[in-house]
Amino acid sequence: MDEFDYVVVGAGSAGGPLIDRLTATGRHSVLLLEAGPEARSPWLSIPAGFAVTVRDPAVNWKSSTEPEGYLGGRRIYWPRGKVMGGSSAIGGTVYVRGLASDYDGWHRLGNEGWSFEDCLPYFRRLEAFADGGTELRGDNGPVKITQSEYHNELGDSFLEACTEIGLRTTSDFNGAQQEGAGYYHATASDGRRNSTGRAYIAQARRRANCRILTRALAERVVVEGGRAVGVAYRLGGISRVVRARREVILSAGAVGSPQLLQLSGIGDGAHLSSLGIPVVCDLPGVGDNLQDHYCVRSTYRTWWQLSLNDDFHVIHRRLSAALVYALGRSGPLIATPAFAGAFVRVLPQSAEPDTQLHFLPWSFDSTERRLHRFSGFTILANQSRPESRGHVRITSSEADVPPAIVANYLSTDGDRRAVVAAARFTRLLARSPALGRIVTEEVLPGVEVWNDEDFLAFARQEGQSAFHPVGTCRMGRDPGAVVDPQLRVHGIAGLRIADASVMPTLVSGSTNAACMMIGEKASDLILADAQR
Repeated sequence: MDEFDYVVVGAGSAGGPLIDRLTATGRHSVLLLEAGPEARSPWLSIPAGFAVTVRDPAVNWKSSTEPEGYLGGRRIYWPRGKVMGGSSAIGGTVYVRGLASDYDGWHRLGNEGWSFEDCLPYFRRLEAFADGGTELRGDNGPVKITQSEYHNELGDSFLEACTEIGLRTTSDFNGAQQEGAGYYHATASDGRRNSTGRAYIAQARRRANCRILTRALAERVVVEGGRAVGVAYRLGGISRVVRARREVILSAGAVGSPQLLQLSGIGDGAHLSSLGIPVVCDLPGVGDNLQDHYCVRSTYRTWWQLSLNDDFHVIHRRLSAALVYALGRSGPLIATPAFAGAFVRVLPQSAEPDTQLHFLPWSFDSTERRLHRFSGFTILANQSRPESRGHVRITSSEADVPPAIVANYLSTDGDRRAVVAAARFTRLLARSPALGRIVTEEVLPGVEVWNDEDFLAFARQEGQSAFHPVGTCRMGRDPGAVVDPQLRVHGIAGLRIADASVMPTLVSGSTNAACMMIGEKASDLILADAQR
């Protein structure tokens, strides 16, 4: 078949819910195009497999930013899922929606239907929360969500330290109160990762009206007479075209969706013309408004040999971890990368949490390198609502040439003040009695870092992405917006976007939950239009 009612590009956090809901009615034929392979590697099912998949080119685009001007010319690594389930299949599994005020802010920007009250039913619809449903949590959805199934004394010490410096504890960062410290909820259960490939696409693919093509690289959206009528894609080295009777929906993420629009002649006209691409729709906001959480990484050596560093490097512990996982899906391999954390206020003017902490019972020099050989833990701290804005720009008319990514991390005074305050707060936490008694060395930032200038220099040199890029096809009605509140691309009929790129502003937390919600809500918007 070369014609379907709907063609969806991208099998990630939003694309999974989208294809499941669109095919569930049985009334519409749907084709899903995914550039990556099926999720067959066992590491994609094991929560601790993040340490492998985060650098595996078989399932990961392994993107990097251009040299960042405010970070001394450093390139920042951006893993992105290239596999069934997208980034939900390789990411950290942390399930945090963000603050209600994040979504209310979207609504205040003119995006009716996107307040927290509007979005909450879709969060509840996707959740199978292990502790049962409430007015804020769902318990009958496809995505099984549990509070971290792996605990150890390091995590308990972190939470004790938080209490010692005056933080409250919380059992649910997605409940009525986000501020405080606790164990994260994760898209994992029974020792297995619950990606959208597993939660949504596995059931969609059993339906007769669903077809899935993997290793199919979308090259451009086919537009005729101002309407999207199909997608050109490459499979097995051969370029093909599939027609869409109703709509084309892009769910390729904050990098892939603007890239595909620009390849299709939809974007800033002057830039496209400079690359020899015919301008189909001059939409200058495509690729702009890029936002990401920038993490400061603090690393500590400990005499207490309870970290995943030890489980990985000590041979009998490594064998034991593999055995207990194989026999009962328990032990260190069910550890999610950041199983505990906190939302705190580090700036005096903040009325809500402005910083997120991630406690990792392991340590490393960079995401692309292996764990340290000493016993250690890491605390990542990132500003919840960064002010810096970047962009994604294609540099070629060829789809397999990566676009230029410029995040502009720490480009504002506000972001620089926030990152210094976050690093200072982390040191205060690490020197509390609960953690101080087990720490033998502050590896990063190091005791020689003391004043604000030193902390800022450290942040520029050692900071990293939290892997939460959003905003590059932002939702709105102003001239810089790319989609309207129904997620329809301005100026092109029959074309929508449903993924992280439509977020006007970054949410105060990890982005996987918000992306799944967007996919759920987009399916209702699309089906409502079809019914009309």
